[in-house]
Amino acid sequence: MDPPTDGIELKPEKLEKEKEGGPLLHCDFCDADVVDKIAQSFLPGLASACIDNTTGGLFKTLATVAVDIRSEMIDYLIQRSENFVAESVVLEGGGDVAVSADPYDIISDFVDDFVHSKRNFFSRVSGWLLSEKREDWIDDLVQEMEINGFWLLNRRSTVAQTLLKNLDFRNTYHCNMNFKSSEDLEKHKLNCDFRTLSCGNEGCDSSFSAAQMDHHDSTCPFKMLPCEQKCSDIIMRREMDRHCITTCLMKLVKCPFHSVGCQSTVPQRTIEQHRSDNLPSHVLYILQVSHKEASPEALKQRVQELEKLASPGRLASARDARSLTYVLKDLEAKLGPIKVKTNKGSDEEVKDLIDLQEEKTDTVVKMNVGAKPERLDEVPAVKEATANSHSEGSDHGKRGSQKNED
Repeated sequence: MDPPTDGIELKPEKLEKEKEGGPLLHCDFCDADVVDKIAQSFLPGLASACIDNTTGGLFKTLATVAVDIRSEMIDYLIQRSENFVAESVVLEGGGDVAVSADPYDIISDFVDDFVHSKRNFFSRVSGWLLSEKREDWIDDLVQEMEINGFWLLNRRSTVAQTLLKNLDFRNTYHCNMNFKSSEDLEKHKLNCDFRTLSCGNEGCDSSFSAAQMDHHDSTCPFKMLPCEQKCSDIIMRREMDRHCITTCLMKLVKCPFHSVGCQSTVPQRTIEQHRSDNLPSHVLYILQVSHKEASPEALKQRVQELEKLASPGRLASARDARSLTYVLKDLEAKLGPIKVKTNKGSDEEVKDLIDLQEEKTDTVVKMNVGAKPERLDEVPAVKEATANSHSEGSDHGKRGSQKNED
C-alpha cells in the first residue's frame, strides 16, 4: 500500500462571513467520542470500496485505486453532509424536520451508499458467492492500511469534524460559540463543554469531551473502587466481579457443615466465628446422621456429654464435617452406646402376641395328619383354650356386673 500524500483529503472548513467590526472567531471543539467513532468507520468503508472496484479487474490493483477512491469518498461525504438537512426538509415536506439524533448513523449510511456506487459488474455478480471471502479481504486490507499509515487517524478525525458540524445543525455535538477576539476565544476554550479531556485513571487511554466526563467516570473500567461487598480492598472496576466471587473475604460461602444439615450462608471472613458459635448445632447434625433411631432428647443429652468429655478446644478444632465426625467417634467409644428410650408396655404386648402366635403354630404342626380337622377350632387344644377364654370372659363379666351393683 502506498504511503499517504499530504493535502489530498482535507477540505477547508467554511468560515463565518465577516460582519461589521471584523470577522468572528468560532470555537472548533466537537464531541470527541462521536468524532472518533465516525473516524473509525472510514477505513472499513474505503477498504470495501477498493475491493468491490477491483474485483475481476486485470489492470486495476488496490495500490493504484486506493488514493483516488479515498479522495472521491471524502468529496462524496462532504457533499452529502452539506445537502443532508436541505434534502431532509424536502423529503419531510418542509417545516421542523426530525433528523436522526445520532450523526454516526447518518454518516454510516453515506459510507454504505458510496461503497455501493463503486461496485463493478464482477463484484455485483460474485457478491453473493464470495460474501465470506469478501469480508476476509476487507479485514486484511484495513490491517494493511493501518500498518502502513495510510489515512492516519488524525486526518480522518479532521474530516469527521467537518461532517459532524455540517449535520449537527442543533449544535448538540459541537460548540457554536463565536468571539470577536482571540483572547476571548482562548478563555472560552479553557471551559468549553466540548474541550477534549483524557482519563486520569491508570491504564485508560480514553479521550472524551468535558461534558462526558461524569459519564465516562461512571463507566471507566480502570477506575479504582471500594469493594462492593464491603471488604477492605480497593479494586479496579473491570476486576470487581471476579474479585467478589473469588478472593473477596466478604463473599458468601456455605457452612463447612452444609453436607450434614447446616444451611447457613456466611461471609468468608466470619466462617471461624460461625463454627465457634454453632458448634453444638454442628455436633447435633452429625449425631442425627449416625444415630437415626435415637430421640431428639437423647441426642441433645449426648451432645452435652460429649462437650463435658472433650478436652478444651478439641471439638472446636474440627474444621469440617469429616474431621468432626472422627473426633465424635473417638469420644463416643469412651461413652458407650447411646441409650434409646422405648415404651415398656408396648414391648410386652408385642412379646405376648408373638408367643401366642408361636403357640398356635406349634399346635397346628402337631395335629394328626390322618385325622385332619376341617376347621382350626376343632383341634382339642384350641377348643380347650377357646373354652377357657370364654369362661374367663364370663367370670370377668359377672365380677364387673357385681361390682357395678355394689
